[in-house]
Amino acid sequence: MSKITVIGAGNVGATIANDLMIQGIASEIVLVDINKQKAFGEALDIYQGAPFCSPAIVRSGDYPAAEGSDIVVITSGLPRKAGQSRLDLAQANVNIIKDIAPQIVKYAPNAIYIIVSNPVDVLTYVFHKVSGIPENRIIGSGTILDTSRLQSALAKRFRISPKNVHAHVYGEHGDSSFVPWSLVHIANNHIDAYRASSPDRDKIEWNQDYAEVEEFVKTSGAQVIKNKGATFFAVAMSVCHLCKCALNTAGTALTVSTMMHGEYGVSDVCLSTLALVDRCGVRGKILNQLTDEEVGKLRHSAQCLRAVIDQIEI
Repeated sequence: MSKITVIGAGNVGATIANDLMIQGIASEIVLVDINKQKAFGEALDIYQGAPFCSPAIVRSGDYPAAEGSDIVVITSGLPRKAGQSRLDLAQANVNIIKDIAPQIVKYAPNAIYIIVSNPVDVLTYVFHKVSGIPENRIIGSGTILDTSRLQSALAKRFRISPKNVHAHVYGEHGDSSFVPWSLVHIANNHIDAYRASSPDRDKIEWNQDYAEVEEFVKTSGAQVIKNKGATFFAVAMSVCHLCKCALNTAGTALTVSTMMHGEYGVSDVCLSTLALVDRCGVRGKILNQLTDEEVGKLRHSAQCLRAVIDQIEI
């Protein structure tokens, strides 16, 4: 029996709640939003599909309704508007997180907190500073979606299941993210060696197209927004996977945003590297051996995030 509260009943929050229901991840799902009517409508709509899913309660409520939650997912925030700088958006959403944190922590002090709102790395950092929640129970969704985009793109190119693609996006959930290609393996072969081993070798086109694939990963979100107006299906699936891992006793390796304490020479920012996630939240980081060039890229990503943090008011 698990209880998950989702704060924010917009496209992302409502889709997460719906996916939690469909996948049977939680026995109780609570939707909280400043727009109480919207939260009520979304919860009612989701719950009316209950006969087709595992038994669960889905309801809306205020912060007290989150009491006893195992996980709290925070999706609240403003989308970036035309002409608005990233910094302006960051401060606006920082203010929202600062408003939410004391209200929700009062009622769910023992929950694992998953931050999804953007800019996710900055807001995860702010939540660390203002919430009083232990570090291991604060997880930014980070680059789990970027990693999913990478794995699905490589799977298509190499004609293999995404589950056989071990590739991850490190750094900021944003422009300074990167792929540590030295760690990318497909079915136990390094990516550059896989084609020679594959029965599909004559159909696979791969010429170390690192930049091309990274550009696709970085721009695919914008492509979705351009064509349908918003991204919410894939991000909801990635957050639901994260919730499942956070309810499990076995640690799962995920690229989530966590506070850095000198790993790879990076401190006092939140960004994504591989970490083990289980019922305790973040069990710890997996310190893979990166090349000097990859460490440099991670440090650059940290500097980009630090520049934003230094300009916001926490």
